[in-house]
Amino acid sequence: MEILEGFLREYGYIVLFVGTFLEGETMVLIAGYLAKTGVLDVNMVILASFSGTYFGDQLYFFIGRRWGHLLINRAKSESWQRRTARVMELLAKYDTWFILGFRFVYGVRNVTPFALGATSIPSLRFMVLNAIAAIVWATTFAYGGYLFGHAMEAFLEKIKAYQIYFFGGLGLVLISIWIYRRFLRKTADPA
Repeated sequence: MEILEGFLREYGYIVLFVGTFLEGETMVLIAGYLAKTGVLDVNMVILASFSGTYFGDQLYFFIGRRWGHLLINRAKSESWQRRTARVMELLAKYDTWFILGFRFVYGVRNVTPFALGATSIPSLRFMVLNAIAAIVWATTFAYGGYLFGHAMEAFLEKIKAYQIYFFGGLGLVLISIWIYRRFLRKTADPA
């Protein structure tokens, strides 16, 4: 455990940056929890998460700006076409609010910056809205993990009193399954 904790203290923010560059909600929640336990610093978790998601989405936006139309037209994946169409529909309907909130919309999170790059949205406008959205997202998930850490610790404290019963019951179930497979199934299945 000390080796893992040392690794996380040394490289946790880099891992978090890379993970949020690619996707990352779960990683930010876990990092927030690790900040609660003292392994990481919550402000650095927010900074690494913000940086990763912001620069990742900026890169995808500029790829979309440069090659978006070509790649969207050549995409053979029906799922990719459907999600891109959904992004365009939401953008037409909600414009600024969609750009600010797409990170929180399941199913369009990854394709949105790319698809937005293929639109006529000015790059500077996307950069500003992306920065606002990235800081809200990073703060929300980091503190979500941090607060969840409080709830998890309280839950684990309560569970300690019942762990002997839980593990005893689990042991009985596993032994019962083993007995059934080892002895009783053989008598039921004459081969």
